[in-house]
Amino acid sequence: MKFWNLLIAGTSVLALTAPAAMAEWQPRKPVDFVIMAGPGGGADQIARFIQSVAEKKDMMSRPLIPNNKGGGSGAEALIWLDNANDPDHTILVTLNSFFSTPIRQPELGIDIQTFTPIAMMGVDPFALWVHKNSGIETFEEWVETVKEADGEYITGGTGTGQEDSIVFAYTNNAFGIKSKYIPFDGGGAVAAALAGEQINATVNNPAEARGFFQSGDVRPLLVFSDEEMDAYPGVPTLKSKGHDFAYYNQRAVVGAPGMSDEAATYYQELFEEIYNTEEWQKYLETESLSPLWMTADETREYWKVQIKNHKELLSGM
Repeated sequence: MKFWNLLIAGTSVLALTAPAAMAEWQPRKPVDFVIMAGPGGGADQIARFIQSVAEKKDMMSRPLIPNNKGGGSGAEALIWLDNANDPDHTILVTLNSFFSTPIRQPELGIDIQTFTPIAMMGVDPFALWVHKNSGIETFEEWVETVKEADGEYITGGTGTGQEDSIVFAYTNNAFGIKSKYIPFDGGGAVAAALAGEQINATVNNPAEARGFFQSGDVRPLLVFSDEEMDAYPGVPTLKSKGHDFAYYNQRAVVGAPGMSDEAATYYQELFEEIYNTEEWQKYLETESLSPLWMTADETREYWKVQIKNHKELLSGM
């Protein structure tokens, strides 16, 4: 399955636009910077890094205030944004639950196409992780271990229908295996649970597992990217195992429904300026994110493709 037919190949640093500070509209109060996940996960790390860059470079007249709302697989954040009292001062850091949660919970009445595209800051690949004490060195050994456990092998993630559970479901179906899945509050908690040997395997983003990987507590067995990752030399892709599947987490910023055109332009210019900073470009490199930039119109088309893809994936769970 091709997930990135809208990915713009060769994207790197964009041509600088006029600084956001020059825009006519300016925030009149602190901006509610909603995070669609709990503390410590990839979305939380990205939001707080973006906040630090904006503050360091004095890019805004009013600050971004991080606001974690990860409940209900991101439903809490979507409802909060959909009902924002002040759309011009409410923005959201998203992940793929932006697509999957409205599909799985139609009773929410959320139509993501009513949200305001701001910026696609990059896409984040996933890897399959085990503890160093597992004795498992290869993906093939992992598959055999899970099969031998006959349903008792314990994996962890951020909840059914979330990104990691989608990847586990695909892998389980592809290789005829099954395991027990335990939900945690955020990708950071998932990574910590594996490092503490509370669970046997995870599907985490590189940033979420980085500290435990650097300390040698966990090891990647497989990556769910289109190509092998520079960060993990020699670690194979799922595609190399004969399955045309890659899965990435979007790292995007969107505005509330009803945001004014003036405010949308301000935030689009602001986040383009942040995207172009040396700090963000270095963050993409160190955290193994792939660069991806889109216009507002391209973003809406991308959303359409991802809704279609996630409906197909969720139907197999």
